[in-house]
Amino acid sequence: MVRFHERIQLSNNFIDENDLTDILDECYSANKNRPITYFEITTCAAILAMSRKHADYVLLEVGLGGRLDATNVISRPALTIITPVSVDHEQFLGNTIKQIAGEKAGIIKPFCPVVIGKQNKEALEVITEKALEQKAPILAEGRQWHIKEVANSISYQDQNKMMDLPKPNLLGAHQIQNAGMAIAALTQLTEKKEAFYGAVSKAKWPARMQKLSTGPLINALGHSDVWLDGGHNPAAGKALASYLSNQNKKPTVLICGMLKTKDVAGYLSPFLNLVEFLAAVSIPNEENTLPANETAKHANELGIKCKSFSSISEGIKFVANQFPNCQVLICGSLYLAGHILSENQ
Repeated sequence: MVRFHERIQLSNNFIDENDLTDILDECYSANKNRPITYFEITTCAAILAMSRKHADYVLLEVGLGGRLDATNVISRPALTIITPVSVDHEQFLGNTIKQIAGEKAGIIKPFCPVVIGKQNKEALEVITEKALEQKAPILAEGRQWHIKEVANSISYQDQNKMMDLPKPNLLGAHQIQNAGMAIAALTQLTEKKEAFYGAVSKAKWPARMQKLSTGPLINALGHSDVWLDGGHNPAAGKALASYLSNQNKKPTVLICGMLKTKDVAGYLSPFLNLVEFLAAVSIPNEENTLPANETAKHANELGIKCKSFSSISEGIKFVANQFPNCQVLICGSLYLAGHILSENQ
């Protein structure tokens, strides 16, 4: 979000600057000046760094899709996990859920269990077909395991066990499904009770409904309820709107900046009738940013009251002056979120 080093965590710490430099040099040397992408060299360096540290397990997050992703070089993982498939990155993965699910299912390996989050019918059919083809044991939400909210806790159940755990410390109803996937995965790896409690109570995820309480940008806003989220597709918009609608009765104001490759209308439409105002901004130093006036145009067409601003600070100043008693969500892009976190240090 702020520093490159966040991409590679070893034993809960970001990789050291000197170690990163040495490993990248080693990777470039081994590549012998042949073409390689930014993400490929990063993945190579991460896997090399991880291979030299003792770990119970390594968690690799796919960069884009799955089938052709640079991370998809591990031939026999302990397991694979496919989170709910939604429409995103259409220019690379296809413009239907079925096509995108096919790309995601490319990480499934022979005889390796696959944990499947809640899917629509088409996506589940594609993923299941691939798993059966690879003889990979299937652990799908709603079939092999179930998760639900019960009062102030969550209840997980599969074919072998039931357990009650605290609610996730990550915010939003969608995080209960995410916790379910983590628990289902852990059942394949350990029996330690503390692992299951840790999964729901210790997880940290910057810019996913992260509440900001201090820092120069927050001080400039002067609001007590300021949230930051980097979600950028229609599914993210729906999850965010659902969470905010169940918060306090303060009006909601968005400070929003997006990339020009995203479905802006699809992302913003769940906020209709929920937000009082949208301050549209461009993402600084990002060549693929959607210009602020284009974001404002999409919002206007949806019926959301909005205005575009030449800078984030100008948008923040306007919101601070015109909407002093609102809850504020800064949203629309991980690139914007990273910039906010950097500027707010």
